Amino acid sequence: MIDKSLDHTFETPNAVMRTLAAPSLGTTDLAVWTVEMRAGQAGPLHRAEHDQVWVVLEGRLTVNDTDHVAGETVVIAADEERRITAPEPLRALVASRGGGTVTTSDGTRPLPWAA
Repeated sequence: MIDKSLDHTFETPNAVMRTLAAPSLGTTDLAVWTVEMRAGQAGPLHRAEHDQVWVVLEGRLTVNDTDHVAGETVVIAADEERRITAPEPLRALVASRGGGTVTTSDGTRPLPWAA
């Protein structure tokens, strides 16, 4: 069971991620987190090591200039170059293999909300 009294929130200049499940919280192979972005926020162009499934809960999500609205599910393949933007306030649920890295023009780093 996950101790909900612990804060598993990660804030970047582009979004706020809240870990719901991850290997560091007791899962074997799965990570699930929420993403919240303000209107106009955009992540860097990047590639993730593992497939990701994004479920748009509220607002609108743009992946590589393709819009997805609340209720839609987006599958982004591992190593597919992507830029995530929020044309309006966004809340999404993301599932992926636990752990993994992301690669940007600045190099490769772990995804702490999926570890």
